[in-house]
Amino acid sequence: MEMRQILCETMKELMEKHENIVFMDADLAEANGTMSLRKIFKDRAFDVGISEANMASMAAGMSAYGMNPYICTFTPFASRRICDQVAISLSYAKQNVKILGTDSGVAAEMNGGTHMSFEDIGVLRSIPGITIIDVSDEIQLREVLLNTVDYKGVVYMRFPRKEMPKVYDENYKFNINKADVLKEGKDLTIFCSGIMVNPSLEASKVLESKGINAEVISVSVIKPIDKETIINSLKKTNKALTVENHNVIGGLYSAICEVSCENHPALIRNIGVKDHFGEVGTMKFLLEKYKMTCNDIVKECEKLVK
Repeated sequence: MEMRQILCETMKELMEKHENIVFMDADLAEANGTMSLRKIFKDRAFDVGISEANMASMAAGMSAYGMNPYICTFTPFASRRICDQVAISLSYAKQNVKILGTDSGVAAEMNGGTHMSFEDIGVLRSIPGITIIDVSDEIQLREVLLNTVDYKGVVYMRFPRKEMPKVYDENYKFNINKADVLKEGKDLTIFCSGIMVNPSLEASKVLESKGINAEVISVSVIKPIDKETIINSLKKTNKALTVENHNVIGGLYSAICEVSCENHPALIRNIGVKDHFGEVGTMKFLLEKYKMTCNDIVKECEKLVK
C-alpha cells in the first residue's frame, strides 16, 4: 500500500477519535493523498494554499489554543522554507505540532532538485526541542502516527508518498526512545534510517554469504537519538557504516559520530549524499548515481572489515 494512503487512513482514524486534531496542507492534498480528509472533517481539514510559513504560524496559534495541528507538505517546504517559524513560533514557544514532510530525499524523483531535500534533518536537528523521525515503511508510519498523537513538542517525520518495501511485520511496536536492532552481528554495525533500512538488510544478507556478520540497527528517531543502543553496538563491533537518504553532513552520520566521539570512539564511514543538490531522475537512477545501492553498502562494509 502507498505511504500516502496509510497517512490518510491513519489520520482519519485519529481525527475521529480526537476532536482537537486539525490537519492542514499547502496545496498538495491531491499529491499527498489527503484530499478526502477535507470532505469528512470540513471544519478541521483544509488547504492554506502555497503558503507554508503561514501554515506553520497558523499551527502555532491553534496549538496555543489547545488544538493538535498536523501540517503536511513536501519535505523541503516542511523544513527549510519554514525554518524560522519552526524555531520561534513552534519550538521556542513550546507548541505541540506535528510536521509531515513527504517525498524525502531521492523519493522526490522526477520533481527534481528544487523539491529534493537532502538537508531537512540537518536544518531541523540544530533547533532545540524537536523530535525527528525518518520513517521506513507503511507499518512504521502508522505506528509513528498513532504513538505520537499525544506527544508534547514539535515532531517532524519524513517519508515517501509511494509504496515502499516492507521492513517491519504486523507485530511491530514503535518506541520513540529506542532504535530497532533488526539483526545482531559482531564484525561491524550498519546504522540506517528511512528508505535505506531495506537495502541495508539486503546488504547484510550478501555480507553473510561472504562470511561477514553485520549488525543492522534502524535509527528511525534521529533526535532524540538512542545513545545506549548505539554505544553498546559500537563497543561490540568498533566499526560502523551509516546509511541514509540525506546529506551525510548534518544527518544520521553526523548524529552517530557525535555519540561515538563522546562515548566510544570507533571507525565510522558513511553511505549517503555527499554534499550535493538533488536532480531529476528515478529513485533507482539516483541511488546508483549517489552510490547508495545495496551493492555500494556491501562494498563499503567489506572495506571497513578489511
